[in-house]
Amino acid sequence: MNDTIVEARNLFKHYKELNALDNVNLSLTANRIYGLLGRNGAGKTTLMSILTAQAFASSGEALVFGASAYENDSVLSRICFIRESQKYPDDFQPQHAFRSAALFYKNWDQEFADRLAEDFQLPVKRRIKKLSRGQLSAVGVIIGLASRAELTFFDEPYLGLDAVARQLFYDRLVEDYAEYPRTIILSSHLIDEVANLLEHVVVIDRGRIIMDADAEDIRGSAVTVSGSADKVDAFLAGRKILHRETLGSLASVTVDEALDSRERTEAQELGLELSPVSLQQLVVRKTMAGAAATGTGTGDFADDTMEARR
Repeated sequence: MNDTIVEARNLFKHYKELNALDNVNLSLTANRIYGLLGRNGAGKTTLMSILTAQAFASSGEALVFGASAYENDSVLSRICFIRESQKYPDDFQPQHAFRSAALFYKNWDQEFADRLAEDFQLPVKRRIKKLSRGQLSAVGVIIGLASRAELTFFDEPYLGLDAVARQLFYDRLVEDYAEYPRTIILSSHLIDEVANLLEHVVVIDRGRIIMDADAEDIRGSAVTVSGSADKVDAFLAGRKILHRETLGSLASVTVDEALDSRERTEAQELGLELSPVSLQQLVVRKTMAGAAATGTGTGDFADDTMEARR
């Protein structure tokens, strides 16, 4: 049985001389939590906007539930797309936004929305334009969760939440997903925060997909080897180097390969230290390596900022 619900085929999006999407091919299956990761300007928001018919591709095909979402109510009614910059009418209150959502999403759960509003301490009768950034973010994530849409995109709407509120969002998402499975796409630069939620990871860089793998397969797929530079270099000869740091006679080198038990024992006997590479470190290293190879620079990684293209 084919449970693919999103398919991008040879997708391009051109802006003058920029390829925002460059031959993107991607398949997403039902009832999984995906991470769509990449740095500022990578093309994440562009991709999601095309899939949800809020933007047009220059060429290629984007299918959702087997059809184009453009002017297709039968598809759009099954999708929820929540953005960090979500807009609402000036005179709306959160309760009005929830009532409107209830009319559009067939799986809307008002009781769940009410509970979430209490959890986030959201003043549902205050005008939305009077809400703080965190409260405005809460409106978006509540709609995204309570919609229980078959396909839900969260394009970093939780950035305005503080650390406690973000953890609340993650907890409620996992709890509700366990009871009501659906396909959820989280676009985030807070990679370490969301890493444990993700079942599959898609990394986009300069408009191209550079990683598309199950989270379980990624864990342990890279390692950092530290110690005497001579021993590190000899041990890692011929391997794919992602990153290298040196301090005097010491070196710390990240390789894009897993080590088997024999190799780990050998490293230990050489007095080398092996460290796991977190998902965030791996994404950063891979995109930085790609930027170095093309000479495009890595400035957008300052302070681990990897926000979506706006």
